[in-house]
Amino acid sequence: MTDEFYHAAIMERASRVADDHRLTHPDASATVDNPLCGDRVTLDVRLASGRIVEVGHRVRGCALCRASTSVIVETAPGATIAETAAAEAELRALLAGSNEDAGAPPSPLAIFRPVRDHRSRHDCVTLPFDALAEALRQAQIKCI
Repeated sequence: MTDEFYHAAIMERASRVADDHRLTHPDASATVDNPLCGDRVTLDVRLASGRIVEVGHRVRGCALCRASTSVIVETAPGATIAETAAAEAELRALLAGSNEDAGAPPSPLAIFRPVRDHRSRHDCVTLPFDALAEALRQAQIKCI
């Protein structure tokens, strides 16, 4: 079972966030836990002009959790809050099996397709997106 979703692309992605990279002065930070498996993700965000400028991280989790964090760290800078929400929705649709658009360009999230049939592992992939959403929510509150 695990070999099918711990494939080379996941393991390579996971290795990119092996070391912590916390931001010194983030606009907001959020830590989320999965008490069932012990994964814990902290994401820091810095925003400017309505866009994410930088994302910091600390991940204590499985390769799926680390790979998902890596996708965020690499793709979120430059994105708006709405664009990150759309990416999260895309991921959740992929895991639910409902985004089979063959004409679309490949998404970095496609590496998580093998997890689709393993519902117990969905939280490992979505946990970093939960942390990002919470950090962005906190950053928006500070701006009010």
